[in-house]
Amino acid sequence: MSEQDNKVETKRERFVRIAEARTNKIIDMLQLLGNCSNASAYEYTNADIEKIFLAIDSEMKEAKKKFNKMESKKPSRFTLE
Repeated sequence: MSEQDNKVETKRERFVRIAEARTNKIIDMLQLLGNCSNASAYEYTNADIEKIFLAIDSEMKEAKKKFNKMESKKPSRFTLE
């Protein structure tokens, strides 16, 4: 057993590991969402696009508030309809 196997992960190390993984997952999902802009495969309106990005912007603001220790509302699920 190596020395690293016995090492306890610090709060900082755990934050970096989890935050990097979750941020990369969000970036991947945004790239996949961008694929929905292919008009030959999908039909959407400008109102749909506005609603999508307003929801994303709103959740980003709520997440940032949590890091700034500000009051945050309970997030709701997104729907286009």
